[in-house]
Amino acid sequence: MSVLEITGLRKSFLQDAGRTEVLGGVDLVVGEGEFVSLLGPSGSGKSTLLSLIGGLEGPDAGELRIAGELAGSRPGPAAYMPQQAALLPWRTVQGNIELALRIAGREKAEARRLAEEGLQRLGLERYARAYPHVLSGGMQQRISFLRALLSPQPLMLLDEPFGALDALTRQEMQQWLLSLWEQDRRSVLFVTHSIEEALMLSDRILVLSTPPATIVRELQVPFPRPRSEKLWSEPRFGELKAELYAALRSEH
Repeated sequence: MSVLEITGLRKSFLQDAGRTEVLGGVDLVVGEGEFVSLLGPSGSGKSTLLSLIGGLEGPDAGELRIAGELAGSRPGPAAYMPQQAALLPWRTVQGNIELALRIAGREKAEARRLAEEGLQRLGLERYARAYPHVLSGGMQQRISFLRALLSPQPLMLLDEPFGALDALTRQEMQQWLLSLWEQDRRSVLFVTHSIEEALMLSDRILVLSTPPATIVRELQVPFPRPRSEKLWSEPRFGELKAELYAALRSEH
């Protein structure tokens, strides 16, 4: 069963030089419980695509369905984790999570219970009363991911969530995300600039062209789960990394 189905999606924006087409007819599918990554050159429309899926923008043409229902015209059909944690500084960690659940339609008492249980499950309960400014970047992203994970939507959109972290913290966060995803197996569409990250996390990798963007390459990742950092040293990992790098270079 497909959680996300996109057919012929097009989007353009009006700029000083006229109208610029960013997405030129994107077709993609994310299956139930599948982890799909999007790679593409800078400016290829990856974040625009997530905005359309999340209902923050409307498409010019094409069809977008989440769990079989038409989407793209209203916010809220997918849980969204942005590049920055985007936690409200005047709310505690638990307050941020509860607010997201309330917006998603949970009752106040249920939102509180789910937030408390989620923090305990991830071993983050000691941060429940903390405010975001006292947390490290990696810890803020953990809270942001938990907030998305607890949302009831069947699809999670992750927009370069580890891009601002240092290399060591980024690797730790990848392993942390994998361990949680293995338990939950939510459908994920993950935007990243890192080929290694895409190979480590994904079931499939899609490569976007330069604008007007289309999908120009699809790779089924062959490595079994669960995965660890040892994967980086395998010859096949290096071969696939080189193939994807060549595909991206050809789009510049």
